[in-house]
This record gives sequence, C-alpha cells and structure tokens, in this order.
Amino acid sequence: MEMVSAMVYQLTRDLSIDEIKESGFENYFVDHTTAVYPIASSSPVFTATYFQSKGDVIADLHEDLAAEQKARVVYDNILRLVDDPDIRDPIKFLREREIVHYQRFGEGLRLATDKLNEKNFYAFNPSFDKGRR
Repeated sequence: MEMVSAMVYQLTRDLSIDEIKESGFENYFVDHTTAVYPIASSSPVFTATYFQSKGDVIADLHEDLAAEQKARVVYDNILRLVDDPDIRDPIKFLREREIVHYQRFGEGLRLATDKLNEKNFYAFNPSFDKGRR
C-alpha cells in the first residue's frame, strides 16, 4: 500500500489545474489536494474492515489467498494502463510478491488441511472446540 501510495503521489504532485480537471482528478483534489489518501478507485475509503479474520485456519487461509489474488489483479490492471518504467518496475515487483505470498498461503492451507485430515476436524473449530472429537 505504501509503495503504491508513493507512486500515486509522484505522479500527481506536479499536476497543473488543467491536468487535474482533464484527468477527472478534481473531486479527489478538492478534498485532499495531491496528498496520499488511501481510497479505492470506486471511491470507498480504506478501512480496517477490509481485513477479514474468523479465527478458523481454513477460512482465514482462504481469505488470505483471495486477498493476494485481488491485489495481483489490481497490479495487472495498473500494468495494462501505465507505460512509465518508474511505475511499472515497482508494480511488477509487487505483483511478483503477491504471487509468492499466494504460493506460501497455498502451502500453508495444504499443510493445515493435511493436519486437520488426521483428526477429521472439519466439523468444528479446533482452536476453540478442543473437547469435541
């Protein structure tokens, strides 16, 4: 998030008023000038509610896997839109990092599933339902 925010700032800090208007950036500019304010392109402000946690290893790892893929898609879309190598190169790095995270979470899910299969824990949450077997 910080790297993308820094890149957005680099791209917008020297915009002229005409460029701001032509690009459709004026609503953002009115509220935040060119300051970095984490907001989705569809307008929802970033909030910690985007982080999901259920306390169940299977559900939480699936959420982690989905988050990595959603971030990868955003980076893919940025790469489709941007030609500037100063933006593309860090975005490519971030995209690769999401892929590696996805692979590691996938390995974690496989290991957790294998471990849970040993005791057939799918009927309850092993973190809390220790007495049920």
